[in-house]
Amino acid sequence: MKAIRMHTRGGPELLAYEDAPKPALQPGDALVRVTATSITKTELTWDLTYQDCDGRPRIPSIPGHEFAGIVDTLAPEAAGVRVGDAVYALASFCRDGSAAEFIAIRAADLAPKPQSLNFEQAAAVPLAGLTAWQALFDHAQIEKGQRVLIHGAAGGVGAYAVQLAKSKGAEVIATGSSNDRDFLVGLGASEVIDYARERFEQKVKDVDAVLDTIGGDTQQRSWCVLRRGGILVSIVSPPPAGEPASLGLRGAWFIVEPNRAQLIHLTGLIDNGTLRVFVGAVLPLAKAREAFEQASAGHKRGKIVLQVAAAGSAKA
Repeated sequence: MKAIRMHTRGGPELLAYEDAPKPALQPGDALVRVTATSITKTELTWDLTYQDCDGRPRIPSIPGHEFAGIVDTLAPEAAGVRVGDAVYALASFCRDGSAAEFIAIRAADLAPKPQSLNFEQAAAVPLAGLTAWQALFDHAQIEKGQRVLIHGAAGGVGAYAVQLAKSKGAEVIATGSSNDRDFLVGLGASEVIDYARERFEQKVKDVDAVLDTIGGDTQQRSWCVLRRGGILVSIVSPPPAGEPASLGLRGAWFIVEPNRAQLIHLTGLIDNGTLRVFVGAVLPLAKAREAFEQASAGHKRGKIVLQVAAAGSAKA
């Protein structure tokens, strides 16, 4: 098969488009013919990109961990999908990824592809969509009527988080650029704060939850806008353990995990029009280096997707 591989740890300039062996299946696995995969600009810096699940080095390594495609083969003990199913998923970070013509993945992590999306659009959902879902509902446990501050709201995770929080009945306050104001209001934000011109902590107080997608100074300044008992959930760095707790505040940091049931919920919201999906660009698999360079340049709305197979070759 054709694949994108890294033969040593480094940046996008080391990505190689080359022949690679099809992945071997473990019990419970499915082999999926990948139609499209999305990339995450920071994944080439992750330790898990170059390690197996037991910590042993994995070189060469195939990046990409969210994708859409067609089930090709099932290993013994695989359940929940059939050969020929159109699926999408977030794959394990400690196995070879989906920037390839085939990926081996636990069948239990696969979910039916949203019918209203093409494969390229579906590939842009799992990582960011699941991150937003798990931040808001598993960790912050937001409820109808609560107030939520979402930093970096026009980004990949933030755009899903605004829509999901709004669908729950929460009041959403978003930080973003002035160029993103109309976009974020259209997603459901009741207030948009221009981070370049305004100090959010001077305009917001007594929120129930903060979703931190920025880290650093933004995270530190966010504690003062929370009501007592409120929670800051970060996907960037662990919050400090001491002072927030002494003020009656909670902090959480997590790494997103594959979850079929949650993807099925996201599929329902997508297909009924509640959740909109944005793709910034679609490039062929062979141009993975260019895709990572574009992603690293930042400020492109929507995920960058690699097309692995032509749309006509994928049978839904």
